[in-house]
Amino acid sequence: MTVDPATFRAAMATVPTAVTVISVRDRSGADHGMTVGAFTSLSLQPPLVLACIGDDATIAAVMRDAAMFGVSVLAEDQGPLSSRFADRERRGFADVPHTRGPAGTALLDGAVAHLECAVVARHPGGDHTIVVGEVRHAVHTSRAPLLHHRSAYRRIGP
Repeated sequence: MTVDPATFRAAMATVPTAVTVISVRDRSGADHGMTVGAFTSLSLQPPLVLACIGDDATIAAVMRDAAMFGVSVLAEDQGPLSSRFADRERRGFADVPHTRGPAGTALLDGAVAHLECAVVARHPGGDHTIVVGEVRHAVHTSRAPLLHHRSAYRRIGP
């Protein structure tokens, strides 16, 4: 017996997740980004992370060809950036403060952490592709992260 999608979604909404924006450059050098909640560490040695990208996501085709991707772990005051990069029509970096990491990926200013990753594997996972990246560059701050829990943005602490 399989659980229905609405029940599964409601159950998974009880799991708090960090909010990240994944960035990737296409062959012409244009930046693409998308809010991703399905992101986690995978291994310490070597340093690996994974991100789950919906097969119908606007960055899916670009991610299939990408050798590198960037991750910006959003800070608690960056909810508007999360909403922007979750909106299929407003995902550009043109008017969003960002810097380039050593590998050239767009990384959002003010984020809690930045990672740049080399794609080392892609695996099918239902209606998503699991993209595994080896972390080549990482920086972090002491700022508090933005969380998503029960379909809303949350903060740690009072």
